[in-house]
Amino acid sequence: MCANSYLPNLSIPEWSVSDRPREKYLTHGADHLGDAELLAILLRTGTSQESAVDLAKRILAANGNSLNRLSEMSVEELTRIKGIGKVKAVTLQAAFELGRRRRAALVEEKKKIGSVDDVIELMQSRLADAQQEQFWTIFLNNASSLLLTQCIGTGNLTKTIVDVRKIIQKALDLGATGLILCHNHPSGNLKPSREDLELTLTIRKAAQLFNLEVKDHVIIHKSNGYSFLEEGLL
Repeated sequence: MCANSYLPNLSIPEWSVSDRPREKYLTHGADHLGDAELLAILLRTGTSQESAVDLAKRILAANGNSLNRLSEMSVEELTRIKGIGKVKAVTLQAAFELGRRRRAALVEEKKKIGSVDDVIELMQSRLADAQQEQFWTIFLNNASSLLLTQCIGTGNLTKTIVDVRKIIQKALDLGATGLILCHNHPSGNLKPSREDLELTLTIRKAAQLFNLEVKDHVIIHKSNGYSFLEEGLL
């Protein structure tokens, strides 16, 4: 049992130096800290009744000990938790957003889109929290290497107007041979609508006239995705 588990009523400065999250991080590295301890470093302080670590444990427990669920909470939702003000809420959100952007950067640096997970990691930071539908196209060469990711259209909560000619022209300008279509569903329902299916078919038919392949169409909400290819719709 860790030493700090014997000290539930002591604030972090009163703990043994080896048990304090920040000092522990500096001495042993991040691998030696649990999720709650890492969150406590971001929170910096707890409440008058609990340490930052105890506050972090409570936040995690309220989210089923899932960092993914915690990362999806809005500032408003976070500030409803006792002990979390706007500064703490924004700090947590900023940390999770940096993580999403880092994953997207890794995909871009790899310059290879080999799976639906790659698409989600590339697009999540752009689309996960968007309140309006956005339609993006990922342009690939014949080795499935990333050439460009571009927003083609922005709409409202449920619909986006897409200029198919713009997609085809950009693909030809880039010398692309493959396309991955991607848009978000702010409502949280990942299933494609009739309009989504019709638009995908329209783009696919137009692309085939220029020897371009629509490799997939991925709908994203938060960290989840729906692949037309995996669902047999392409």
